Amino acid sequence: MAFHEVRFPLRLSLGMSGGPVRRTDIVNLSNGRESRNRRWQASRRAYDAGSGIRSLADLYQVIAFFEARAGAFAGFRLKDPMDFRSGAPQAAITPLDQAIGTGTGTERSFQLSKTYGETRRMITKPVAGTVQVAVNGRLAGPSEVSVDAATGIVTFAANAVPPAGAVITAGFEFDVPVRFASDRLEVSLEAFQAGRIPTIPLTEIVP
Repeated sequence: MAFHEVRFPLRLSLGMSGGPVRRTDIVNLSNGRESRNRRWQASRRAYDAGSGIRSLADLYQVIAFFEARAGAFAGFRLKDPMDFRSGAPQAAITPLDQAIGTGTGTERSFQLSKTYGETRRMITKPVAGTVQVAVNGRLAGPSEVSVDAATGIVTFAANAVPPAGAVITAGFEFDVPVRFASDRLEVSLEAFQAGRIPTIPLTEIVP
């Protein structure tokens, strides 16, 4: 699956709309009650980047970005201004923000993740240079652990394997892997000049 490790223009993403989407089947029963079935185990985010466009220069920038990704073919990174850190958006990152695993004494690799209540979200696109990892509350140094910014996998060095029962935690910033939701980008200059915002749908790529 094609994926370009580039970020959608940051200034445009700050003005976009969207968020998590769930898929639930609801059946109304004859007794007045209802039956609900959760079709998706986790949320899938959907956005509209059109709301971030303010000028013709912005429109051109999106068109150029769309062409470089071959429409919906290649994925890319997107900063979700409402949810881009291991903690709250305005909170400082700490290595204790999220529990990502428990040591076995032999396991060296752990996947970054973020939890919302009891729901665990896999984080595959951390922002390079922002990840802090701790073992039982102690910050791991750069010689002890490495992070793959393209997959979100944390790997400990052979001489720094977490002992059995150790709690591995991490703090980080992250992007959302997305793609254009359509191979068609419809932009009307006349409509834009009349004040109508173009629709530019983006959809999350689920790992």
